[in-house]
Amino acid sequence: MPETAARQPLEVEGTVRELLPGALYRVELMSEGHASVTAHMAGSSLLRLRPGDGVVVEIAPYDAGRGRIVRRR
Repeated sequence: MPETAARQPLEVEGTVRELLPGALYRVELMSEGHASVTAHMAGSSLLRLRPGDGVVVEIAPYDAGRGRIVRRR
């Protein structure tokens, strides 16, 4: 069954603002003004992120408050 455009995740650029417990990050989204999401790393990456790092986040359409970091910008 092919995925429709409404079900595909949205890729948005953002900036890491805070490191949270449990390998989570608070990311401020650039295209949404001052909106932020809680995000985790995609896959088993050993990438270390610090506040201020630019990232690309995938946001699922069913939960706009959570996402996953797919790469560093």
